[in-house]
Parts: sequence; structure tokens; C-alpha cells
Amino acid sequence: MEKYDVVIVGAGISGIGSAYHLMDKCPGKTYTILEGRHALGGTWDLFRYPGIRSDSDMHTLGFNFKPWKEAKSIADGPAILKYLNETAAENDIVSRIRFNHWVKGADWSSTDQQWTVVAESGGEEVQFVCNFLMMCSGYYNYEQGYTPEFAGLQDFQGTLIHPQHWPEDLDYSGKQVVVIGSGATAMTLVPAMSEKAAKVTMLQRSPTYVASRPDQDKIANLLRKLLPERWAYAITRWKNTRMQDVIYKRTRTQPEKVKRHLLGLVRKALGPDYDVEKHFTPRYNPWDQRLCLIPNDDLFDAIKSGKTEVVTEEIDRVTAEGVLLKTGEVLPADILITATGLNLLLLGGAQFSVDGAAIHFPDHVTYKGMMYNDMPNFIQTFGYINASWTLRADLTSEYACRVINRMDELGVKQATPRLRAEDQNMQLGPWIDDFSAGYMQRVMHLFPKQGDRDPWRNTQDFHLDKKLIRNAPLEDGALQFGAPAEGAAADASETRESLQTRSAA
Repeated sequence: MEKYDVVIVGAGISGIGSAYHLMDKCPGKTYTILEGRHALGGTWDLFRYPGIRSDSDMHTLGFNFKPWKEAKSIADGPAILKYLNETAAENDIVSRIRFNHWVKGADWSSTDQQWTVVAESGGEEVQFVCNFLMMCSGYYNYEQGYTPEFAGLQDFQGTLIHPQHWPEDLDYSGKQVVVIGSGATAMTLVPAMSEKAAKVTMLQRSPTYVASRPDQDKIANLLRKLLPERWAYAITRWKNTRMQDVIYKRTRTQPEKVKRHLLGLVRKALGPDYDVEKHFTPRYNPWDQRLCLIPNDDLFDAIKSGKTEVVTEEIDRVTAEGVLLKTGEVLPADILITATGLNLLLLGGAQFSVDGAAIHFPDHVTYKGMMYNDMPNFIQTFGYINASWTLRADLTSEYACRVINRMDELGVKQATPRLRAEDQNMQLGPWIDDFSAGYMQRVMHLFPKQGDRDPWRNTQDFHLDKKLIRNAPLEDGALQFGAPAEGAAADASETRESLQTRSAA
């Protein structure tokens, strides 16, 4: 049983960033990273479909400590993976990663003040002991993407693919391709495949808001020529986070105005004869679901070339030769791609317990969007739905380091969020609020709750989080340092029972 000060689970963006911050701010601490797959990179190593790219700019998706140096700010998957591998190599993080170690669960011992982490490797169970546990396993199921139940899917005689499991040897040259979906994956695949395929049809039940922007940030590239690298990166990062914040908040306060602007840009790109109302006008307001970013008008150009068509209709059933619509039309397909989304998976599906008592997360409240009441020395990284993931990941790992260092200063080995007396009857809400996307709504009942006041909110607001996480004092009456006082276990049990009752109600 190997023992470390900190165990990090996951070697994607969050895990690599956490390792850097830990070495930088807590240099005396030992750590290891447990990664279930054979390689680092997480999302950016797993997904291999044509055109794979980020829909966030790399000046905010990149780490705050490593400037993005490439000209393209909307980067493709291989460029992002190269950036992650560089980061890990430059900081001697790769040697700390235990590949093919899939974490199955962990138990906290109040007596020993440590976590015992159980992983599977090579068909065998292995255990690691640590004082502090950082979960950086992402938010979706790596084993299986989401595919709705389409009638007749088993009858299809062509090649059926979910983008999460793209076959490396697929040749789609001259093929008829139908992509079912209207999200970021579909809008990436369609223009990329249209270069070789005979025709690519994007079949959607309902539209998504789309915004096009150049894949290069001219201001960022100019600043890099005029200023030291880190200054240029910091200024660009500040500029882009402010822009993201302004745009998102405007969708909350002036949704109709933002909607008119977005649709006006689509009409300008596709021309007056295109049916923007049918194919690019959602039934919801902007940012009620995630806005799709396309670089350099690539989707619009593919549509105008005639090699891509957007069809907005209901599916009746899948047939041997393609897709039958409820209108009676048949879309022929040699290749059918279900770009229908992800299955969210809390904490990689691992099971957790405290002193042998299983943790049922819906009965817990999040502390600052990263810890949970009555779970000691435990931090989860979960990014933003309305901004770049890494903005939140950097804040989370910085905060973890503050907590670890504060425990050392106080000479204690435990830090636990606990509901204060004034928090006991606060209003509870879902982990993510005001976001209607299906992939979230399908599993939100399995996630922890958030409260109606700080520090129990999951704000999804980067600029507010900087104040709550980076600048606010650690001792706030809710985060308690040291072993629990006598009677605290009973109080925690009463709190859990109260939360269980309210969750059921």
C-alpha cells in the first residue's frame, strides 16, 4: 500500500494543472496521479473524430501558468494534446502518473485521518493511502456516449458510429454520411467530413445557436510580438474572460437582443434565401443551453458549397439504408453517426465513504462548487458550462493548495466543510441551475445540491469565484480545520438525515 500526501485522480487538463499547482505551492508534498487510461490528456486523447477541436479559445482553456504560443486560438485536438504533453514533460509530471489505474472508490478514516483509495490495474486491486484526495476525473462516462433509442437502429446495414469511439481506419471518401445531432460535436464533424464525403447531412430534431469567429485572435498575436510572452498571455486571458462574462450576462438580461444579433449573423453568412428560422433558431434563449462556436464560417461554407445539408425534422425510424423521417422522406446513409451527446458521470463513477458509511451525493451540499459538507480533505474539479473549463480548474487547484498549506500552519491533518447553524434550513437547488441541456438534466438528480448563499453556491461565475475562492479567507465558519469536536459526528448524522429528507421532498 503506497502512501502519499496527495492523490490526484485523472491526468487530463484538471489533473495536470493540479499537479503543477501542487508542486509550485506545496513543494514539500508527495503525490501521484492515478489515470485509468493508457495515456494522459483525457478528452483530448480520447476523442479522435475528424476536425476535433475546442470551442473555447486556448487563451482561457490553456493553463494560467503556461502561455499558449500558437497562432490559432481555436485549436484542434492534436495541438491541445501536444500542449498538455509539453506541460507534463516540462514539469516532470509524467513520471508521477500511474497509467491504467482505474479508481473504483475511496474511504476516509477519521482515526487515521487519511483516505484509502482503491484502484484496479491489470485486473488486480491496488490501494493507495493519502491525506488529501483531488478528483480530476472529468464529468462524463469514458466508456459509453449517449445514444437515444432510435427505432430500427439495429436494422441499419451501413457503418454506425458514436464520435466517442471513432474507428481509426474509417474511410468516408465518396460516402453518404448522416450525422444525427446539433451540438458542438456535430458542427465540428460535418464541415470536416464534407471535404472527402460525397455528401454530409446534419440531421437535428431542433436547432442550436451558432456563432462564428476567426480561429486566430489578432490582438493576442499582435501582443505576443510587442510584449513579453507572459504579459501578452495574461492580457489576452483577461480580455477574453471579460468578453465571455459580458456576453453571457447579456444573454441573461437581454436575451431577445442577443438572439436577434446571433440570427442576423447567420443570415448574413448564409444569404437571404436560406431558412434560418427553421434550421438555426432554437426554441430557447441564448445560453439556456451551450452556444456552439464555429471557426471561420466553416459550417456555413460547407452548406453553401452544396456538400452539406442541414435537415431539421423528427426521426420516424432507422432503416437498412438510412433514416426515415416523419415527413416520409428517407435520408440515405452509408455511414450513420450518432453525435447525440455524452453520459455524465459524477466523479468517474467511483464510490466514496467516510468511516465506512457510503456517501450519497444528492444528500450533500457543495462547498464553493468543489468540496462537500462532512467530507474531509476532498476536492472535486468541475469546470464552467458558460466559459472555459480550465478557468475553474486553476482556481480549484490553487484553493486546494491554500487548504493544504493552512493545515500545515495549524498543525492539523483535516479540513472539513460543515453546515453552520444558519445554514441548516437554507433553500437547496440543483448543482447546475438555469441550464436546460439534456445531458445535464438527465443526471442532475444524482449530483450534490447547492445552497442559496455563500459558501454553498456553485456560481458558474468566474469573476465572482475569483473573489470567493482566491481572495476570501479560508476560515469562514463553514470550513473547519482539525479533527471534529466531540459530538460532531452526531451533528453530521443529523445534518445528513435532514438533507436526505429535503432531497426526497
